[in-house]
Amino acid sequence: MNPEVFEFLSDLVKTESGLVLTPDKSYLLESRLMPIVRARGMKEMEDLVAAAKSKTDKALINEITEAMTTNESFFFRDTRPFDTFRDASLPFLLDARKQTKLIRIWCAAASSGQEPYSLAMILKEMQAKMAGWRVEIIGTDLSTEILDKAKNGVYTQFEVQRGLPVQLLVKYFEKKEEHWQIKSEIRDMVKYKPLNLLDPFTGMGKFDIVFCRNVLIYFDQPTKTKVLEKIHGLMPNDGVLYLGGAESVLGISDKFRPVPNFRGVYEMASENGGVTYAPPAAGAPAAGVKATA
Repeated sequence: MNPEVFEFLSDLVKTESGLVLTPDKSYLLESRLMPIVRARGMKEMEDLVAAAKSKTDKALINEITEAMTTNESFFFRDTRPFDTFRDASLPFLLDARKQTKLIRIWCAAASSGQEPYSLAMILKEMQAKMAGWRVEIIGTDLSTEILDKAKNGVYTQFEVQRGLPVQLLVKYFEKKEEHWQIKSEIRDMVKYKPLNLLDPFTGMGKFDIVFCRNVLIYFDQPTKTKVLEKIHGLMPNDGVLYLGGAESVLGISDKFRPVPNFRGVYEMASENGGVTYAPPAAGAPAAGVKATA
């Protein structure tokens, strides 16, 4: 790829989304943006750059940004965070919020919906303990196209085979020709809205739990720090942040600190902040799998 083309497009994507693309990722730019070139009747990437430079076609800018920021997701990804959510976060909040009986959860960069729906299925499996409670799950993403897929809740056979326990597939999905659609009772538990993590988080409200997993790794350090600071501003003193296994707040933000014994889980670092989680139990059932008496 022409170095000038790469420089313009990588700068554009970073400005619009925070995503940092190094020169070794030029193949990714080409593979994701050439379909846009062809769909618009252009011949080459230079034509795309020329159109984007005019800055008059905001839809094109959005197409480029969404194509580069749509990431892969699957149900119960990495398993352990969902075990922690079920076995530590929920018991803690059921005690801490017993007066209000309200829990709010935010899945940032929710992509095609597998993460928020995984949380919804865990909550559905615990409905006997949740009687009288209201749980709000908000899923956000920069891409409106991927959010439409999430709202529809329709997945391929390949997508439902990745991480989803078969008993939950049978229980909470319906076969739709060659695809599977998650039932409305689960879809209705999640609300989706477009949000760019670089923009202000106005109107979001407070969240007891924030999942922002496998997102920060794509940002440079100043952007990571700003995003973490904004997330911190939406959380109470006993709020908890979930990050991806390869992510950390260490050396990036002093707003959060690790929760002991729970990798990838962070509590508020203020003097009055923090949670009390029991150590993870050995031999606990996998996330989404109902324990038997």
